[in-house]
Amino acid sequence: MEGEANGTFLTSCGESEPPYAQELLGSLDLAGKFLFAILTLMTLIANLVFIEEVIYIYRKIPSSRRSILIWINAAAPVIATTSCIGMWIPRSTMFTDFTASVFFAIVIHKFLMMMIKECGGQKLFLKRFENGHFKISTGPCCCCCLCLPGVRITRRSLFWLKLGTFQFALFRPVFMFLSTVLWTNGNYSLSNLSPKGAAIWISCFIAILTIIALWPVGIMFQQVRVLLNCKKIIPKFALYQFILILNHLQTAIINILAMQRIIPCAPPLSSPARGAYISHQILIMEMFLITLISRVVYRRRYNELDPPECITEEAGIKKQTPTLNVAVNEDGLRGF
Repeated sequence: MEGEANGTFLTSCGESEPPYAQELLGSLDLAGKFLFAILTLMTLIANLVFIEEVIYIYRKIPSSRRSILIWINAAAPVIATTSCIGMWIPRSTMFTDFTASVFFAIVIHKFLMMMIKECGGQKLFLKRFENGHFKISTGPCCCCCLCLPGVRITRRSLFWLKLGTFQFALFRPVFMFLSTVLWTNGNYSLSNLSPKGAAIWISCFIAILTIIALWPVGIMFQQVRVLLNCKKIIPKFALYQFILILNHLQTAIINILAMQRIIPCAPPLSSPARGAYISHQILIMEMFLITLISRVVYRRRYNELDPPECITEEAGIKKQTPTLNVAVNEDGLRGF
């Protein structure tokens, strides 16, 4: 009997394929079922909060910024939803993770566009910073290269920044589709990272595209963080960074630990399946909190920025004021 039990245990731990949903649900104890119910409720609340936020955006926010804000606010609820589906149906993990990754690739581009929109649009942005320079010695590419010269802010340089994020939103779905096609043919597996496998090469290309996409966002944030401080751009950027780190870096670390069997198996879940299972549960809780915080940060209505002409006129008045005072003093001395 002990030999048969050990054999069953080793077989379950050695299986590379995740279990079916009914197998997983049948193996849960009372505490596991309670955890499933709580995490599912968190996902439902996150989606309800997002729907309420969409209604608010349509009522209070100008039409030129509605779609961008909806995309950015949807990042956390979408990741929570895909993680919840992956938790309930372990065999759907690859598709849910791909969906979340593709969606956030679009959000990265939308966040860059939001910063430009908050400055009044492309024309007003160029007018505000017409004599300025982009600081390109920023992460994740060139944070250590402090000697790099600034790039003058022009329509062309702004186009290259937007292209840097747009390429990720364009090519990430392409690579995800290619990965899915290769996976159906048995050529793509995250457990096979040998040079002969497709996973290592696709992962490297995606990593390069990700770094190229994150760089323009960092450059733009360094440029506008003082100007948009009144619009709480720093908390918004922090939330964006948290989603990026938690959805990509945290998930990658957990997957690596699972591949190395540091995260032990728990039948019917093998080590890789259990790693994805744990990652989904953690992401649901994290995205639930980020959804609530995002509602507070994006819900506030902020005053529009002054046009560049008004700023120039105010600066000119301030420069003229000391001259008038000097003239009065000189007249007073002559009269005395």
